[in-house]
Amino acid sequence: FAQKGKVTSALTLIEQGTLDKAKEALDQAMTDPKSMNWFNTYFAKGKLCQAVFKSDNPKFKEFYTDPLGEAYSAYEKAMELDTKGTTKKKIITGMVYNSLALDLYSQGGTQFEAKDFAGALKSFETQIKITESDKYVGLTDTGMYYNAGLAAMNAGKHPEAIKYFEKCAEMGYLGITPYFQISQSYLETGDTLKAEALLKSLPDKFPGDKNVTLQLIDLYIKAGKNDEALKNLALAKADDPENYSLYFAEGIIYLNQNKFEEAITDLTKSVELKPDLYDSQYGLGAAYINKASDMFVKANDIMDVNKYNAAIEEAMAVFGKALPFMEKANELKANDVFAMRSLKELYYRLKMTDK
Repeated sequence: FAQKGKVTSALTLIEQGTLDKAKEALDQAMTDPKSMNWFNTYFAKGKLCQAVFKSDNPKFKEFYTDPLGEAYSAYEKAMELDTKGTTKKKIITGMVYNSLALDLYSQGGTQFEAKDFAGALKSFETQIKITESDKYVGLTDTGMYYNAGLAAMNAGKHPEAIKYFEKCAEMGYLGITPYFQISQSYLETGDTLKAEALLKSLPDKFPGDKNVTLQLIDLYIKAGKNDEALKNLALAKADDPENYSLYFAEGIIYLNQNKFEEAITDLTKSVELKPDLYDSQYGLGAAYINKASDMFVKANDIMDVNKYNAAIEEAMAVFGKALPFMEKANELKANDVFAMRSLKELYYRLKMTDK
């Protein structure tokens, strides 16, 4: 009886915020044979763990490494030990699991912001488990599945991410967005065919949504399917001719294929539409540098001295064209090692030794 009294004392001390004394009383109850397997002991532990999570006292924070995880385990154990079901009723009527779900949501958000994605996933998954149970009172928060999906995706657990995003899609949460996340997760696992098939099915579900084409372009670029990417880029440009990112994407594909004239045309348009973007400025500068370098290589095959000199002069002029774009790139992203390396080469070639 005395040891069971320790549990009652612990509950009172928790309410009063004296968590160190509450833990001391509960630790004694947890080690005594008369109270160690009593359901109220575990219920009290759940309450203490939640109070520790909410406390700002660093001393109390040291009591449990995962207070909310331990709270959930303790409540579940309490209900398992209570064969009469009074603890379950207490948890339902006291909306204990509603409170715990909110705590887990808060913890998951904090962990996500701190880039502890595995920890965030665990918090959101426990929240889901709680809200899907018959001990939770009220409506299900559909956003928790999306949160779990994002955490899983960022933690590199793509099969889990797909599962949660599919749940969002099934519930109609955030419209087309979860489908894009599923496709991205398929792509991350190397399943390009499933990612592509899903995106191609979306125009029937979401007619008129321009983002489907953009997602397909992104997929084809990542998968190295340049011809498919270029086909979709042509469609996207016809639909949105002032979108700088489309010209940039097309220009980079051409640049990677050593099609310098096409790359320069596209990247010039991208720079015109958005001059303050580092990527476009750097890309255009790189296109001119690569073109000039290619001209140098071809010039070395020319045996006629006059023709060789003319070819070298022409290549140097192309190097000169790269300069303003690389300088702008370096200005937009100060101390960027890639822009600085390119500038060093340009200044050397153009005999601008002071720079």
